Amino acid sequence: MDKIKITIVDDERYSRDELKHLLGEYDSIQIVGEAASGEDALVACMQQQPDVVFLDIEMPKMNGLDVAKHLKELKKSPLIVFATAYPNFAVDAFRHEAVDYLLKPYEEEQLEQTIQRLHKHLYSDKEALTATSSSKLAVEHDNEIYYLDPSDILYISREDRISRIYTKEANFESKLALKDLEERLAGYPFFRIHKSYLVNLNYISKLTPWFNGAYMLELKNSTEKLSVSRNYVKSLRNKLEL
Repeated sequence: MDKIKITIVDDERYSRDELKHLLGEYDSIQIVGEAASGEDALVACMQQQPDVVFLDIEMPKMNGLDVAKHLKELKKSPLIVFATAYPNFAVDAFRHEAVDYLLKPYEEEQLEQTIQRLHKHLYSDKEALTATSSSKLAVEHDNEIYYLDPSDILYISREDRISRIYTKEANFESKLALKDLEERLAGYPFFRIHKSYLVNLNYISKLTPWFNGAYMLELKNSTEKLSVSRNYVKSLRNKLEL
């Protein structure tokens, strides 16, 4: 699977550096360029031909909405994610067919959801089906390599820099970070419910309200109850419900 090529456009250097750092944590992402103004952004996108542009809105001379309008006219038009400190531009942003609207300061959980949306937009159902039908997740255990069928995985947890993979038959450990495992399983029905949990949607059996907007989740073939962060509850219900 090719990496997602991204150009970052923001007139504030600190904001560009912060976003580069956060996106740099994803193996599926490649930062191909950056720009500090709307004018430079158009030139950069024509030269670099990114798949996605993370675009600030409040910039001098040419603002992000104007940039988005011009980007849509390019022969190879990139997807747009608006990244701004101002929530009041959201309606105008989605009129430009934005994939997402991120608010500063950036939250890692929201950024992960954005990356998931980009995967869905850029990789066709056919590619996902091909991956689902043949690929296995390789896990080293007791000096041996086990190839796990993703459909057998109930959930994955992360604690003390170890990812624990729970299947219907056994449990395994991996040194891979949870976000790396999430990327490898992108073509399968897995969903992040918390910074420490990734679950297989096919095994979810029950959601129970907890406190402060959080929920507890129960899975088939498991006695564990997992915490669902309130930031993920709405997206999870949208995934599960008709």
